[in-house]
Amino acid sequence: MAARTDAGTGTESAAGTDSGAATAADEAALGYEQARDELIEVVRRLEAGGTSLEESLALWERGEELAKVCRRRLEGARARLDASLAAERATEEAE
Repeated sequence: MAARTDAGTGTESAAGTDSGAATAADEAALGYEQARDELIEVVRRLEAGGTSLEESLALWERGEELAKVCRRRLEGARARLDASLAAERATEEAE
């Protein structure tokens, strides 16, 4: 099993092969802003360089997970907004 370095804390944790479960747990635990901020830190560390290949790969994988969390949060917000606008239009048309 590989070790994954948490971009926010610099600590390592075991990275299993079930990244879907990790992503689901991240999505449930992280808000959009928190995931975005951690993603920014991951990108900063990758761009700065100086990390080993293994650490760079772990950072990349974490970044991909965080990007998915952000995308899902934004899609959820968009769906809520669309539903609200549709309800408002329906109300206006009924009047």
